[in-house]
Amino acid sequence: MKFSARTSWTGSTALGWENYDRTHTARVSDQSVTLTTAEEKGDARLANPELLLLAAASSCQMLWFLHLAAKARIDVVAYEDECEAEMPEDRFTRVVLRPRITTEGEASEERVLKLCEQAHRHCNVAKSLSCPVELEPQLA
Repeated sequence: MKFSARTSWTGSTALGWENYDRTHTARVSDQSVTLTTAEEKGDARLANPELLLLAAASSCQMLWFLHLAAKARIDVVAYEDECEAEMPEDRFTRVVLRPRITTEGEASEERVLKLCEQAHRHCNVAKSLSCPVELEPQLA
């Protein structure tokens, strides 16, 4: 597989670090996302690269889990992850995924949790990170 995206910014840095706009655009396929920095000069209403990395780890875990659950014929009807990441200085030191999974039918908790662990081992994003990615699943 090969992935591509386009990131673009226009503005001016002539007035120094304090004064340039950090808002930029990332284009993936036909979708455009407006981003900023996570630092104090960013716009708190916008996403930033660190949030996107966290969302990517969460999304990857969810997609692998749904894939495995569907193959196992487990009826997952809802999946919500209240995830978080810690970055005290210049790198992520910890990512915690906390999926809350709702199923219907006769899937045992043990079987669903086992699929969560299997999905975690398959998640390409989690495997690519240098910090620990912890998984704390719950069944609703």
